[in-house]
Amino acid sequence: MPELPEVETVRRSLARSLTGRRIVAVDVRERRLRTPLRPAELRRRLIGRRIRALGRRAKYLLVHLSDDQIMVLHLGMSGRLAYVARHKPLEPHTHVRVGFDSTKELRFRDHRRFGMLFVVQESHLERHPRFARLGAEPLDASFSPQYLSARARGVRKPVKNFLMDAGVVVGVGNIYASEALHRAGVHPARAAGRLSAARWERLHAAVRETLHGALSAGGTTLNDFRDADGSEGEFQVELRVYGREGEPCLRCSGTVRRVVQAGRSTFYCGRCQR
Repeated sequence: MPELPEVETVRRSLARSLTGRRIVAVDVRERRLRTPLRPAELRRRLIGRRIRALGRRAKYLLVHLSDDQIMVLHLGMSGRLAYVARHKPLEPHTHVRVGFDSTKELRFRDHRRFGMLFVVQESHLERHPRFARLGAEPLDASFSPQYLSARARGVRKPVKNFLMDAGVVVGVGNIYASEALHRAGVHPARAAGRLSAARWERLHAAVRETLHGALSAGGTTLNDFRDADGSEGEFQVELRVYGREGEPCLRCSGTVRRVVQAGRSTFYCGRCQR
């Protein structure tokens, strides 16, 4: 599933092309996404509006429109956005096309149909059910070692699961949680409430370092992630533990191991993450 670095990469690739453009057409080819689409409502709320800016909250892409409305997009498990020429042949599973006052259009593809697209008034965004309980943005000033320590007080769940809880911190997915814990030298099964202040300092820094590295590399492409221009991410070549079960640790002479936590594979070094 695309996480913070991938969604932010898509945002940056689209912002260069869409900012200032006016929406002139909306074509819904498949209504059955994670939340059913309402074509008539989408056309009424989108056509004629100009795009002021593109933002992001957690894994949601926010397209700010000229009348203080926001088109919200979520890529789900396999969704892709592409900004392409209108005459380009449609690829399979293209569910929505948004046309602009240019020769190009934005296409939303999603073969699993776990993605979302809806419009919300900007003043209502933070109260919307999809946004009301989201935690801190890991690259914002509100995300600090003290914040993590306070939220973890008395928490018995493993620290890996804690980092992936969107009610605590958003956008730190399975890959990035494993990588950050390895950088910090913290065992993924350790109870979040038992980490010392010094460990939270290291883990906080490791989360930021991991996400910044992934952003610089354009995200991680393990299967089908592409940005809006069709480019793959390159962070997968920098992964230290994820997907490397049985291989030597790149920091010590230990061996990378794999365990399953909450149904997800966790990779760690059995020696430097005791």
